[in-house]
Amino acid sequence: MSDKKDSNRELMQYAGLATQWLVMLGLAVWAGIMIDKRVSETSRIFTIALPLLALTISLWQLIKKFNKPKK
Repeated sequence: MSDKKDSNRELMQYAGLATQWLVMLGLAVWAGIMIDKRVSETSRIFTIALPLLALTISLWQLIKKFNKPKK
Protein backbone atom coordinates (compact mmCIF):
# COMPACT_ATOMS: atom_id res chain seq x y z
CA MET A 1 0.00 0.00 0.00
CA SER A 2 2.85 2.37 0.81
CA ASP A 3 4.40 1.85 -2.63
CA LYS A 4 1.13 2.81 -4.30
CA LYS A 5 0.88 5.96 -2.17
CA ASP A 6 4.45 6.94 -3.05
CA SER A 7 3.77 6.27 -6.73
CA ASN A 8 0.64 8.41 -6.69
CA ARG A 9 2.46 11.17 -4.84
CA GLU A 10 5.23 11.23 -7.48
CA LEU A 11 2.67 11.18 -10.29
CA MET A 12 0.80 14.13 -8.79
CA GLN A 13 4.06 15.99 -8.26
CA TYR A 14 4.96 15.65 -11.95
CA ALA A 15 1.43 16.53 -13.06
CA GLY A 16 1.60 19.66 -10.92
CA LEU A 17 4.97 20.52 -12.39
CA ALA A 18 3.65 20.17 -15.95
CA THR A 19 0.65 22.37 -15.14
CA GLN A 20 2.91 24.96 -13.54
CA TRP A 21 5.13 25.06 -16.66
CA LEU A 22 2.16 25.44 -19.01
CA VAL A 23 0.69 28.29 -17.00
CA MET A 24 4.06 29.98 -16.62
CA LEU A 25 4.83 29.75 -20.34
CA GLY A 26 1.37 30.94 -21.27
CA LEU A 27 1.70 33.97 -19.01
CA ALA A 28 5.20 34.72 -20.29
CA VAL A 29 4.05 34.61 -23.92
CA TRP A 30 0.98 36.73 -23.15
CA ALA A 31 3.07 39.30 -21.26
CA GLY A 32 5.63 39.37 -24.08
CA ILE A 33 2.93 40.02 -26.67
CA MET A 34 1.40 42.80 -24.57
CA ILE A 35 4.77 44.48 -23.99
CA ASP A 36 5.68 44.20 -27.67
CA LYS A 37 2.38 45.82 -28.67
CA ARG A 38 3.09 48.78 -26.42
CA VAL A 39 6.76 49.18 -27.30
CA SER A 40 6.90 48.45 -31.03
CA GLU A 41 4.65 46.96 -33.68
CA THR A 42 7.48 45.37 -35.67
CA SER A 43 9.70 43.90 -32.95
CA ARG A 44 8.85 40.63 -31.18
CA ILE A 45 11.83 40.56 -28.83
CA PHE A 46 9.79 40.34 -25.61
CA THR A 47 7.56 37.61 -27.05
CA ILE A 48 10.70 35.54 -27.53
CA ALA A 49 12.74 36.64 -24.52
CA LEU A 50 10.18 36.29 -21.72
CA PRO A 51 9.32 32.61 -22.37
CA LEU A 52 13.02 31.78 -22.72
CA LEU A 53 13.73 33.53 -19.44
CA ALA A 54 10.85 31.70 -17.77
CA LEU A 55 12.10 28.34 -19.08
CA THR A 56 15.63 29.06 -17.91
CA ILE A 57 14.49 29.95 -14.42
CA SER A 58 12.17 26.94 -14.14
CA LEU A 59 14.84 24.51 -15.38
CA TRP A 60 17.32 25.97 -12.88
CA GLN A 61 14.80 25.47 -10.06
CA LEU A 62 14.05 21.92 -11.25
CA ILE A 63 17.73 20.96 -11.34
CA LYS A 64 18.25 22.55 -7.93
CA LYS A 65 15.28 20.61 -6.51
CA PHE A 66 16.33 17.21 -7.89
CA ASN A 67 19.96 17.57 -6.84
CA LYS A 68 19.01 17.82 -3.18
CA PRO A 69 19.91 14.70 -1.20
CA LYS A 70 16.88 12.65 -0.18
CA LYS A 71 16.13 12.42 3.53
